[in-house]
Amino acid sequence: MKPLALITGAAKRLGACTASHLHERGFDIIIHYHRSSTAAEHLVTTLNARRAASASLMQADLTDPSASLALIEEIQADHNRLDCLVNNANRFEPTPLGTIEASHAQALFQCNFLSPVLLAQAAWPLLREQRGCIINVLDIHADKPPAQHLIYATAKAALASATLGLATEMAPAVRVNGVAPGAILWPTQHHDEAAQSSLLQQVPLQTLGQPTDIARTIGFLACDAPYITGQIISVDGGRTARGYDSLVGAN
Repeated sequence: MKPLALITGAAKRLGACTASHLHERGFDIIIHYHRSSTAAEHLVTTLNARRAASASLMQADLTDPSASLALIEEIQADHNRLDCLVNNANRFEPTPLGTIEASHAQALFQCNFLSPVLLAQAAWPLLREQRGCIINVLDIHADKPPAQHLIYATAKAALASATLGLATEMAPAVRVNGVAPGAILWPTQHHDEAAQSSLLQQVPLQTLGQPTDIARTIGFLACDAPYITGQIISVDGGRTARGYDSLVGAN
């Protein structure tokens, strides 16, 4: 029986690339999505064409506090196993000081922090049985909140801290690590070429990263790192080594 991975927010961008890579590494894949049904259906069709009955879909709004437990209960009923949880679902939205509303902040915290923790908690028995792993997709800005993204960055910082705490509490049966992307994909709404060029000047490797850089790091942690837990790997072209200011290249 193939190992089974749940990847949240897997319909597009980094999530879709990670789903494809873990599928190539031999995992069966559960593709979680919220609204991107067309992209999710296309991805599951592609993966199943490569290997029959190897991918399936699950829809959920992870800003709903009850959604995390419901997802894992459905996986337990349908598969009764889980080997890898990739908490990739992400809401990247500005919250300029003076405009922050409690409902919006709560939704960002729910998706970017609390939902991954609740998923980890609910999945713990299944993962423990398989001696599985959790990989949280973070952000290099978690420890340096940029202007106008206070709530997003703070939620990611909370998830980074939770990654270390979960690694301790879930050991020895379950490994928990994080991957912190730097400039991998420009935000879909951002088209400022001058700002993009300025950001790349902060990257020692002088280039934008690729989604495969993140997917392969996740694959390494899932498949090739049995003695690594409680670690956060920055995949950023050296940007954190130099220091950074601009936010343009979010994952």
